[in-house]
Amino acid sequence: MTQHQRLLIIDFGSQVTQLIARRLRELNVYCEIHPFNSVTDASLREMAPQAVILSGGPASVTQEDSPRAPKAVFEMGVPVFGICYGQQVMMEQLGGQVEAGHHAEYGRAFIAPAPGHKQDGIFAGLFGTGREEVWMSHGDRVTSLAPGFEVIGTSPNAPMAMIADETRHFYAVQFHPEVHHTPNGRTMLENFIRLAGFTGDWTMASYKDEAIRKIREQVGDRKVICGLSGGVDSSVAAVLIHEAIGDQLTCVFVDHGLLRLNEGDEVVKMFRDNYNIPLIAADEADLFLGKLEGVSDPETKRKIIGGLFIDVFQKYATQIEGADFLAQGTLYPDVIESVSFSGGPSVTIKSHHNVGGLPEKMGLKLVEPLRELFKDEVRELGRELGLPESFIGRHPFPGPGLAIRCPGEITREKLEILRKADAVFIDQIRKHGLYDDIWQAFVAILPVRTVGVMGDGRTYDFACALRAVTSVDGMTADYYPFTHDFLGETATRIINEVKGINRCTYDITSKPPGTIEWE
Repeated sequence: MTQHQRLLIIDFGSQVTQLIARRLRELNVYCEIHPFNSVTDASLREMAPQAVILSGGPASVTQEDSPRAPKAVFEMGVPVFGICYGQQVMMEQLGGQVEAGHHAEYGRAFIAPAPGHKQDGIFAGLFGTGREEVWMSHGDRVTSLAPGFEVIGTSPNAPMAMIADETRHFYAVQFHPEVHHTPNGRTMLENFIRLAGFTGDWTMASYKDEAIRKIREQVGDRKVICGLSGGVDSSVAAVLIHEAIGDQLTCVFVDHGLLRLNEGDEVVKMFRDNYNIPLIAADEADLFLGKLEGVSDPETKRKIIGGLFIDVFQKYATQIEGADFLAQGTLYPDVIESVSFSGGPSVTIKSHHNVGGLPEKMGLKLVEPLRELFKDEVRELGRELGLPESFIGRHPFPGPGLAIRCPGEITREKLEILRKADAVFIDQIRKHGLYDDIWQAFVAILPVRTVGVMGDGRTYDFACALRAVTSVDGMTADYYPFTHDFLGETATRIINEVKGINRCTYDITSKPPGTIEWE
């Protein structure tokens, strides 16, 4: 466990609990999310948080057996901040009253200051324009305050929208300060952590030094193997571990024949030229493409690729004598979801990135130096480690690679066409200075041929779909609003430069209802 000052977020199942943690990390505060039913008096004593935040959630405190916070949270003498359901839990447990059946409130709302009450504590600096814009999402509401609390702000449908007990440093709001729809939510969180005495000791420089020390303590003089995909997570993990233990680390990079244009060479060159990391570059394209021949069902493709990747990785890993550890790029969202308070399934780990099943199968222990980090923090750590920006800022790339951008049967011909078209599209995006504005962009080659005219001749070639989306975390996404001039120029380049495509379309489906990838 990290030695930084800690803030505990008790999760009641809100869809945006992770946003609370991300906002706090941006403020250089280390925090951990734990489901309400995993927090005990003993774990509270062990963690010794300097403050606690109670998240929102879908339940109603008026229902029997609805979630509650551990009683000890309110007896520790540390500041507590309740958000939405967290406010209602706080009131219910401390002697207030919450009622259902009132007018529900979803979306934008405005909070007015309560007459006669100062806006201090975590509400200092608010109401500069006379009211606060916030984001509401609630059906129940507090109707009676617990002893010691007073109303700081009100809205028509939440008369106790902001409340505080300054003596105990307990604060609560009915809205969500963690979402960007609450413009001054960051101010409230900044005020809360300052009041709780946080000094902002969570930085990537300190994390890097601490992670290196932990890796050295865990590994000692033994060896580590790391499955390198070329993506941000595995690349950062590999460089961090190498900085800790040097040539005790060996990376295994498997080219399954489903990479983008020149990608395999670029990954190998970067690591061999810049880091001198022992690296096994395994060209297994014939094996993968042979097993995928004639397969068109997307789920079957994924299973074949995942199974082969494990087999191939195991083959090369067993050649490394004395390897006791397997390194993986597990991130904090994976950890959070694997202990979901609702008992839901763990996030599916893509076999191209994290080698599921191998640690147990081969008797290896795991090294997961990124398991406390969010994706944006991994990129920040990569910069701290000196990775090239071209790798740190790369768009996400799926484990099955181009297999899921090639609906229908996969052939070498289609993959070659797809690689070239994708390279043109990405070149266009970079040329127009749009790459960093886009979460993910790629070309899908469609399983249809269309009639076209080129010169004086008839063509009967593939159609392709361009896909580019904006997103924060990949859970939801919207299409990027390219200009018609950009789309026209890009389509012309692809058709002129890529033999085998005579028609381009642009996918403007959001997620949901669509997914980002085509399969």
